[in-house]
Amino acid sequence: MTTTQPRLRRSKDRLIAGVCGGIAEWLGWDPTLVRILYVVLSLASAAFPGALAYVILWFVMPKPAEAG
Repeated sequence: MTTTQPRLRRSKDRLIAGVCGGIAEWLGWDPTLVRILYVVLSLASAAFPGALAYVILWFVMPKPAEAG
């Protein structure tokens, strides 16, 4: 029996672009927890690297899958 992990893609559960929501779905975590962790880690790294990583992920991660 094989289990497949969901693909990493942006989420429809979004605040800005769905990046953190997509990461949360991929990991099976709560989206709010991922968002809080992302903000804390970004601020701990002087914010710029975290903001840059978010923008890169926004363009690299595929859009959410269409239902149906």
